[in-house]
Amino acid sequence: MSNSSHPTYDEVVLGRRSIRGYLDKPVPRTLIEEVIALATRAPSSMNTQPWHFHVITGEPLARIRRGNTENILAGVPDSREFRRGSAFAGVHRERQIGVAKQLFEAMGIARDDKDKRQDWVLRGFRQFDAPVCVIVAYDRELADSDDSAFDCGAVTTALVNAAWSRGLGCVINSQGIMQSPVVREHAGIPEDQVIMKAVAMGWPDETFPANAVVSERKPVEEAARFIGFLD
Repeated sequence: MSNSSHPTYDEVVLGRRSIRGYLDKPVPRTLIEEVIALATRAPSSMNTQPWHFHVITGEPLARIRRGNTENILAGVPDSREFRRGSAFAGVHRERQIGVAKQLFEAMGIARDDKDKRQDWVLRGFRQFDAPVCVIVAYDRELADSDDSAFDCGAVTTALVNAAWSRGLGCVINSQGIMQSPVVREHAGIPEDQVIMKAVAMGWPDETFPANAVVSERKPVEEAARFIGFLD
């Protein structure tokens, strides 16, 4: 897979953005297979490799979009299988609000514009109208192990970086799996797997304003402590 035209590691990591607007252009299966082959070089606990990728496009994806949207508009409670946890507070809530402000400003969505805000939420349940959705799941027999969730996070990060290195954009999201029974039915996901996350994937639409948003990162001096170094 070596190709001198591919970006460097630094270019991928520093250049990658979460893509929420996509071209109406199919993604070749062979390219996705190449991306997954790169992603699965990610480390896992004791090499357990608990992950499964369900790569969905076309009519099955359209049925999932319809089911997700119909359920959310009907007020059906979410049924995601992976633990959601409590609402963010403190600095984590501040970061959540910060990126939302960046996105809404880019998209011209006013604070009191309920229609545009709802449309933005529904885009998430439609997998941002991307041509491909990758559902990340893991083996249910490992559901009691925190290592499995850690490993799936690692492989999903590897997936979006590998995609970016091949010109594809992604956004990791939970909206796409909030109605897990809909996803499980139309993607044919077996019961011995836990549905964890969704990844929208496709060719980035460079004219979509939100795609230009670069979310902020806390600096190294805030994120890391160094113990025992002499310098």
